[in-house]
Amino acid sequence: MDLAAQQQLQEYLQHLRLQRRLSTHTVSNYRRDLQQLQTWCDSQGLQLWAELDSHGVRAYVANRHRQGLGGRSLQRQLSSLRGFYDYLIHEGLLGHNPGHDIPAPRREKTLPKAMDVDQTARLLELDDASVLGLRDKAILELFYSSGLRLAELVSLDTDSIDTLDKTVRVIGKGSKSRVVPVGRQALTALAAWQQVRPQLAAADQRALFVSSRGGRLSPRSIQQRISQWALRQGLPLHVHPHMLRHSFASHILESSGDLRAVQELLGHADIGTTQIYTHLDFQHLARVYDQAHPRAKRRKE
Repeated sequence: MDLAAQQQLQEYLQHLRLQRRLSTHTVSNYRRDLQQLQTWCDSQGLQLWAELDSHGVRAYVANRHRQGLGGRSLQRQLSSLRGFYDYLIHEGLLGHNPGHDIPAPRREKTLPKAMDVDQTARLLELDDASVLGLRDKAILELFYSSGLRLAELVSLDTDSIDTLDKTVRVIGKGSKSRVVPVGRQALTALAAWQQVRPQLAAADQRALFVSSRGGRLSPRSIQQRISQWALRQGLPLHVHPHMLRHSFASHILESSGDLRAVQELLGHADIGTTQIYTHLDFQHLARVYDQAHPRAKRRKE
């Protein structure tokens, strides 16, 4: 790619970061996807983005597929490509998006992994009165209590929790704000953490959860701590922050059956995203049916 084409790519990434206000993680994914596309274009002798046509996009997708990329990753890369070309069209630099109507190989539908209620309770029963132990318990309780994403929890400040209303205000995907209830046990754990938080955090530190060095706790550190606690609590599975979010969603849905409410709590823009949790509820519904339906009940002997 020539210098002008490279500059267009950098301006697009800046647009995602500053104008669309996408998360650092999302922008990083776009950058990686489009740099891989640029590398392939260079190997084909293409100097300008306008030189890539629909046949070239098909060849690129086929090449990445041969390299072992799955359907999910190819769909994301095509989405990155289309977004970039839509931006170029909007800026008046191109008149056609070569990625439109180019299908990716079908991806296998993966179902979210969730802990059952007993496994979740075992994880949350950690008994560690140290400063880091109290912090970690507050993190675990809040994840499960409110179904937060990892990035949402990391970005929380001390004023994000409203103890009177028993809610937490989070900034979700697309910088959209939502208010989510916080349960009693999570509030208790948060109160215990906030009492000892000054031992780690400086007076001007706004982050709710801080590291042993006093700075905002990183996503990677939270992932590692949760994995370590799962091992210490004897859970026979790899536990990560999103599993707690999945568990929150499936347990709420199992108890209430209210898919719309779960959608609001999770901050999903499309209820279709939330519907993936309905499969987790099937066994519960089957039990309810057996117990409640007149033609399913067993007669008393």
